[in-house]
Amino acid sequence: MRAIMINGCCKAEDLHVSEMPIPQVRPGWVLVRVRAAGLNHSEVLLRTVEADNDYINTPIVPGIECVGEVADASDSHLRTGDKIIAMMGGMGRSFNGSYAEYALLPQANVFKVDTDWDWVSLAAVPETYYTAYGSLTDGLMLTADDTLLIRGATSTVGQAAVQLAKAIGATVIATTRDASSFGKLCALGADHCIVDDGNISRQPLTVRPNKLLELIGPKTLRDSMLTVSRPGYVCQTGILGKIYNIQHFDPIKQIPNGVFLTGFFSNYPSRQAVDALFSLMRRGCVRPLYSHVFALDDIAEAHTLLEAGKAGGKIILKI
Repeated sequence: MRAIMINGCCKAEDLHVSEMPIPQVRPGWVLVRVRAAGLNHSEVLLRTVEADNDYINTPIVPGIECVGEVADASDSHLRTGDKIIAMMGGMGRSFNGSYAEYALLPQANVFKVDTDWDWVSLAAVPETYYTAYGSLTDGLMLTADDTLLIRGATSTVGQAAVQLAKAIGATVIATTRDASSFGKLCALGADHCIVDDGNISRQPLTVRPNKLLELIGPKTLRDSMLTVSRPGYVCQTGILGKIYNIQHFDPIKQIPNGVFLTGFFSNYPSRQAVDALFSLMRRGCVRPLYSHVFALDDIAEAHTLLEAGKAGGKIILKI
């Protein structure tokens, strides 16, 4: 089969297609014929920072998510030919991932789906929409009565969160660093848009949120906790600000009274949550969003765009 494999940290232009054997099926694992895969910034981190570490089993095929068909169901509950999505659980780090024509994946991370979306549209869903959905439901317990602020709304997860929050019925405030994005965010369903100057808590907001999805990360987390009403809820999910922790964090002093801080980690997807996500997308007529589609042979160009952060949405690798 054709696949992208890395032996350690490398540049985007070093990525190329190689030939390798189709994986041999074993109990507890499912062989998937990969049709498309969404690209993620965690795969840039793998290629640029993580791949030389001992906990990455190089040589490795990257890719933390994919869509496709079951080629061999092994001893799972699935059947050959089932349309599936798969994500996380060690894909592309502990074992070979989705930048390949076939992937051998743990059955716990492979989910049959009932949808008529084409492969590219479906590939926009797994990690992005699951992360947004889990943040809104598990993290924030969002309801139609809530006012939600999405910090980092023009990101892929942010755009998905706008769509899903509106499908739930909440009032949505979307933030962006550039007012020229207001039109796009409103078209996705945002009720209000504001420019994020790093100090939203000091802005005279027309509507104050009681819940906030934090996608920038520790860089703006303190300001986000000061932004929500009391009681207020903040879910830390993203790290777009490229600051990964808060030095000398003192929760007693730095978490305001009446504010509840939580987070969402997508590494353990469940059947129940995947079903609920697709049900919400159907009810809310949510259309999966993506911005660019590349062939496997164009992986270097795709990763160059991904690393630059200028895609403006989800990048799909069509396999």
